[in-house]
Amino acid sequence: MRQNVLNEYLLQPFALEAAKKEANRLPAAELVQSIMEIEPHKRVLAFRLLEKEKAIAVFEYLRPEQQADLIRTMETPEVISLLEALDLDERVRLFEELPAKITKRLIANLSPQAREGVNLLLGYPERSAGRLMSLRYLAVRDDITVQSLLRSIRESELRDNELTLIFVIDAERYYRGFVRTVRLIKASPEQTLSSLIEGTNIAIRASDRDLQAVRLLKDNDLPAIPVVDNEGRLIGDITFDDVIELVEEEATDAALAQGGVGNLLRRDRVWSERLIRGSSWYAIRLRILFLIITLIGGMLVGGVIERFEEVLEAVTAAAVFIPLVMDMGGNVGTQSTTVFARGLAWNHINVNSFLPYLLREVRIGASMGAILGLIAGIIAYFWQGAPNGIPQLGTAVAISLFCVITLGAVLGAVLPWIMLKLGFDHAPGADPFITTIKDFTGLWIYFSRLACGH
Repeated sequence: MRQNVLNEYLLQPFALEAAKKEANRLPAAELVQSIMEIEPHKRVLAFRLLEKEKAIAVFEYLRPEQQADLIRTMETPEVISLLEALDLDERVRLFEELPAKITKRLIANLSPQAREGVNLLLGYPERSAGRLMSLRYLAVRDDITVQSLLRSIRESELRDNELTLIFVIDAERYYRGFVRTVRLIKASPEQTLSSLIEGTNIAIRASDRDLQAVRLLKDNDLPAIPVVDNEGRLIGDITFDDVIELVEEEATDAALAQGGVGNLLRRDRVWSERLIRGSSWYAIRLRILFLIITLIGGMLVGGVIERFEEVLEAVTAAAVFIPLVMDMGGNVGTQSTTVFARGLAWNHINVNSFLPYLLREVRIGASMGAILGLIAGIIAYFWQGAPNGIPQLGTAVAISLFCVITLGAVLGAVLPWIMLKLGFDHAPGADPFITTIKDFTGLWIYFSRLACGH
């Protein structure tokens, strides 16, 4: 695989030149996949193998969150060269993914022109059309001729996709409409633009929601729409390329909402980002809160053991199986919470129709509990026999394992679901509850069975 070539360099420095030559020969799209498959902390090393133009092309292929992860591991000068090569709207989307401290430092190192554009777009609210717009467009007065406009198009440094629509303004930059480039070819060279203008009422204000831009592009079947200020002056445009990610987001959200997990997953993403990229103090506060529950649970479990101290003294072999009873339920609970989290992420679980999934977990937990309980009970009986004339040791192990495994499976499904419904973060919170409940319940059942025979 191509990725192996890059990994060879990272592991064997003598392969630098061969890996560099191979990496720069590959298409940018293929390189993106190869680099993203490398361990995160090694990606910047692979990225530095690339020539400047190739590096820029690869960087543009990355999603904003991937660009942000890469930038965190790079030095400021090499980051600035990449940022300067990005379109303004792409640059702003990248800054939205970075912490404010890093964004402020990078903006300060941009050229004055690039810095001015970034500050302009960042001045608009998040998820507004102003944040999404581009400042690369061609605007002309309505009194010029077709011939003059065609000359301006030929001399323009804008890309082809930025010249499909030419925006028309008056002397004070008020938006008057647009002209399709293809119509200019068919028009008379001496004809003025006033007779070719379309879309006089098609525009979006910079303060409007970005999803409104998506709808305008779709409803009017246009490659771009103008962005105006509150007074109607042209200040930018939004092209279809600018909203592709937004369209994908909207489609994904619609699908998730239909499955009943849209809001939950968006909230889950925020929680995850705060736990991983937020302040350490936030993670400590949140995680220690749930660990205190485990601490209290441990005290309660200790109380159970103290309550049945006489049983332990009479049947010392019972202590051998305490870790087994405690650990098995915890392992099953962890399995269930992991399955739930993955099923939720892939939209395999409908949280608004949870009963079928819960019943499935009950069946699975009870089946595993019966199988493992029977095996452990038989082993316990033949291993320890009937200590002090009490044959119930094997039975106690079997029954308690059946109960804690079934309980662990059920709790591993129910607790994350309840916490999500109540608006709590289930990632750090579910397992401590599971541990406390199943340990207390499992040991109580275990010692109660032994006490019956004692």
